[in-house]
Amino acid sequence: MKKKKIIITIDGYSACGKSTLAKQLAKNLGYVYVDSGALYRAITLYFLRNHVDWTDSKEVKKALKDISLSFEFNPKSETSDIYLNDENVEYVIRDLVIAEKVSEIAAIKEVREYAVAQQQEMGKKRGIVMDGRDIGTVVFPDAELKIFMTADNPVRVERRFHELYEKNPNITIEEVKANLEMRDYIDSHREISPLRRAEDAIVLDNTNLSEKEQLQKALKLAHQFI
Repeated sequence: MKKKKIIITIDGYSACGKSTLAKQLAKNLGYVYVDSGALYRAITLYFLRNHVDWTDSKEVKKALKDISLSFEFNPKSETSDIYLNDENVEYVIRDLVIAEKVSEIAAIKEVREYAVAQQQEMGKKRGIVMDGRDIGTVVFPDAELKIFMTADNPVRVERRFHELYEKNPNITIEEVKANLEMRDYIDSHREISPLRRAEDAIVLDNTNLSEKEQLQKALKLAHQFI
């Protein structure tokens, strides 16, 4: 009997472990993993590189027409890398410079509409795991399984610090903490698609869970719908 392919959404604040879980869950289920945050980071990178005035809606609309985004499987990392106009920018978009601006740019109506349309197109074949801020509430409100991840703030700061330190040893934990606090505020207070838990989302507190434990919990939930 052929198993039913479903859509799994994983939402939550920055540095809760969403991407790690989503990648592992997709790999175990043989699903496609889509990092929605990478879409917004790539758009942010394009805006910064091309000096786009994102307070000007006409300029934003014009810039979005010149952006082509796609995901391609990377056999080395066994996950998908994002390409911006045929350039692999997976590594570049993880820089703190991008992190400092991405929430601001992601709050722009035109940017969100563009990204949501791309995400929904990717989900038409189903069999995907997508993580982000508004995936279960706006992008796929009818997804079979919605997970909302949480983690205590000190754990999130530590996690993001170690992630960024590998790329930039000059970064301080205070900078990371300030960046997360700023992004939390913007993500939850923006007018368009604010971060919130969908009513039918299952909360997964990742504060004290190992990667193996959180994967086991998520797989158990997924198999209830497949």
